Amino acid sequence: MQLVEPRPSRPIPIRITPLIDVVFILLVFFMLTSRLLPVGALELANDTSKRSTATGDPLPALTVTSNGNVRWEDRTFKPDDLAVALDRRGIDEVNLSAEGETPLSSFTRTLSLLDGQGITTHWQRTEPKQP
Repeated sequence: MQLVEPRPSRPIPIRITPLIDVVFILLVFFMLTSRLLPVGALELANDTSKRSTATGDPLPALTVTSNGNVRWEDRTFKPDDLAVALDRRGIDEVNLSAEGETPLSSFTRTLSLLDGQGITTHWQRTEPKQP
């Protein structure tokens, strides 16, 4: 004698709401525990296969000043004049950096100008010094 009737054999529906809650909690957990580190320096054209292992002359160091001009070998050039001066000397690869208070627009304008002239540019932008 059975006191309870057997359940009909039908599929039990899977409830999605608890799964969404678990995924949301995991997402929040990983967002709060991960650290996003700022990128301090990027080097373009990192392919070193074409370079020899012998030491040679160092690459010219160009510095973009806070007013948008470029300092090279104790001289200051406007960005347009700099490309001409580099071309006269036969320089096709340089290191480019910026002073701490240089606007990003001046830095990227100089970088684009050098790239447009076919000059390979390795660059590093440092963060401004905090007072």
